Amino acid sequence: MRLATIKADGRTTAARLGSGGDAVPLPFSDVGALLQADDWRARAAVDGPALSPGRFDLARLIPHPGKIICLGLNYRSHIDEMGRDRPRYPTLFAKFSESLIAPYGDISLPRVSEEVDWEAELGVIIGSVCRHASEAEALDAIAGYTVLNDITVRDWQHRTREFLSGKTFESTTPVGPALVTSDELPESALGLTIECKVDGVTMQRASTADLLFEPAHIVSYISTIITLRPGDIIATGTPGGVGAGRTPKVFLKDGQTVETSIEGIGLLSNRCRLEPARS
Repeated sequence: MRLATIKADGRTTAARLGSGGDAVPLPFSDVGALLQADDWRARAAVDGPALSPGRFDLARLIPHPGKIICLGLNYRSHIDEMGRDRPRYPTLFAKFSESLIAPYGDISLPRVSEEVDWEAELGVIIGSVCRHASEAEALDAIAGYTVLNDITVRDWQHRTREFLSGKTFESTTPVGPALVTSDELPESALGLTIECKVDGVTMQRASTADLLFEPAHIVSYISTIITLRPGDIIATGTPGGVGAGRTPKVFLKDGQTVETSIEGIGLLSNRCRLEPARS
């Protein structure tokens, strides 16, 4: 199944997307709320009247996840371009929900920086409570996968050894366009082409098979630290090709369009807009 949060007739609901681009609204405010139901798979599969394309817009997939946990340095190509050693353990940091935007929403370029970078990522969405899980149990706890771009404010990221300040600027992180359930994709969503384009120019292109730590391991590892719950989002890291790894460095500008895609999951398309000046 492909699940999305849509906006139609002035309100948002979870929906099941059809192959023709239509959407069957579900009686939940968003995908995060749907995943809270113990029988969410059955609830998502119910029949109902469909909205045709053009009668709805895609909204933030999970507006208020309990946790957004991210990995740094998880593709060999990105580790190499940044001149870092390969980590023994997953490098974890977090985001807050205010950073999230809709699949076609505008990326807010903060006025305090001219070093805003792209990072195409595979997103993992948790579908059941998960604590001290084996890798097999971790796979069962994954509801599905999505596309995410961990837009990063590099100069703020590098102010300290901790990543957080450069990773969670408000209205910078597109997620979506849908949650694609695990049964629709290869195990752990491996072997899929992941790509990022800026104004139509390919900046990143890799395979999710190149992940250093795979989703099952990541979920198992995090569940040893903290309980994962339905609707939690995990961003699994980015491949090589980021702007900060280029010579000369390249960063996003006002008016540019960032397209992020993963084979079999979907495409995000987001226009960069300079943050409005304070009145």
